[in-house]
Amino acid sequence: MLTTALILLPVAGALVVAAFPLPRTATAGLAFLVALMEVGLWIVAASRFDFDDGGLQLGTSREWVESLGISYSVGFYGFSLWLTGATVVVSAAAIGYALWIGRDRPRAYYALMLLLTGAVVATFAAQDLLLFYVSFEAMLIPLYVLVGVWGGARRMAATLTFVVYTMAGSLLMLAAVVAFGVTQGTFSLVDSGTSDNVWIFLGFAIAFAIKAPLFPFHGWLPLSYREAPVEVSAVLSGIVSKTAIYGFLRIAIPKFPEPADDLAVLVLVLAGAGLVYGSLLAFRAADLRGIVAYSSMAQMGLITLGIFAFDDLGLDGAVLQSVAHALVSASMFLLVGMVERRCGTGELDALGGMARGRPVLATVLLTTGIIALAVPGSATFAGEFLIMAGVYDQGWGYAAIVALGIVLAAMYVLRLISAALHVRPGSAVRDEALDLRPGELALVLPMILVLLVLSAWPALVSQSSFPGDRAARAVAKNYAASGGRAFIGSDLIFVIHPAVGARPAGPHP
Repeated sequence: MLTTALILLPVAGALVVAAFPLPRTATAGLAFLVALMEVGLWIVAASRFDFDDGGLQLGTSREWVESLGISYSVGFYGFSLWLTGATVVVSAAAIGYALWIGRDRPRAYYALMLLLTGAVVATFAAQDLLLFYVSFEAMLIPLYVLVGVWGGARRMAATLTFVVYTMAGSLLMLAAVVAFGVTQGTFSLVDSGTSDNVWIFLGFAIAFAIKAPLFPFHGWLPLSYREAPVEVSAVLSGIVSKTAIYGFLRIAIPKFPEPADDLAVLVLVLAGAGLVYGSLLAFRAADLRGIVAYSSMAQMGLITLGIFAFDDLGLDGAVLQSVAHALVSASMFLLVGMVERRCGTGELDALGGMARGRPVLATVLLTTGIIALAVPGSATFAGEFLIMAGVYDQGWGYAAIVALGIVLAAMYVLRLISAALHVRPGSAVRDEALDLRPGELALVLPMILVLLVLSAWPALVSQSSFPGDRAARAVAKNYAASGGRAFIGSDLIFVIHPAVGARPAGPHP
């Protein structure tokens, strides 16, 4: 019931916010209260979750359409619970930011933000393919409206581009969902077996690549991230993109082990290209939002490298990096919004010198930037190191690309910090511009504190995302009920049989 409550609480809150004509501040405050309640409910769920248990937990399953094998089936694995935790924290911060600046048309705005939160949580909890598809697509409706109505000057172009890309991915996924469910005789992710159909795998993989986005399916990213309200960009970059990671971990790899292994080199090459290309674009971006947006694209490429390393280190690092990036990216976008409100622009040429007289802003931005550039001892460094060590078994060249990505990340993050805080004050920086207010600090400080905790204890996520700290084996066990199956890793093929569990079948040829 806890999982269902996590899904329904923001949806019910959205309905209440939309239905009752409360004053603007009361509407925003109610939405923020619901978001904080969602965080509290997640903490209760995490306290009841046994991270040593390999099975699905906190689950609920009810037959929906028995003749088609469709059910309402939800629950959490360790990695999806951590992604849900990042979701509720980032959503609360985004809604709090909207409350702080006072968004207009509050009933519609906050209802859409809460609906978006509920859809993302449902995506991470879904254990039925049709339920996954419905929730995966349901989050797009609030995003279309949030960008198209509350976005910047080019919001209509951004919305149109976003719609075209995501609808293409939606149609591909719908075809893949139907084909897989019909051939398996069920849409249950728990009871279904595996498939060796490359085309169905590609339908899922391309849909996830568009949502992330991954190179070369990132065409919607520049306009959408720049024109969306800054807190919506924080949600897009921080948590919506992670639904693609969940899709790879829960569907694409465990349900299609042979196609995933056959196309692994292609995916690794594209992910590596996206990491380098996104980092270069971030370094060349002329504005703060562009740097954070393209860095998100680069980080998604890095996380994908970890997933398709097909081993424990890479998968653990991918989950840790996903959680850390969600918090870093959301914090950076909100800080960018705070700078833009003080200066009226995010163009680097018009900024500079903001550290003078604004010690809190300088400290918070510098701390977040240090974590973002993955200095040793940070949570992001731990995630990137795990990914680099994991992907090395697929070829030393991939590890070299990860190392290059770390260097490029330092370059674009230091450029952002220098352009905003140091050099000579730009034309848009006014002496009377205030330091961060306590309300603004209260929005980003919790995320930074969580990042500092993960920096001191990265194993909190990396060693609890998969049962027994055996990520590759755990992913394989997701389809153990289907009989003897093999999950192809970088070193071993794990053969799964319901009667004997996982056992190594010998070296990968």
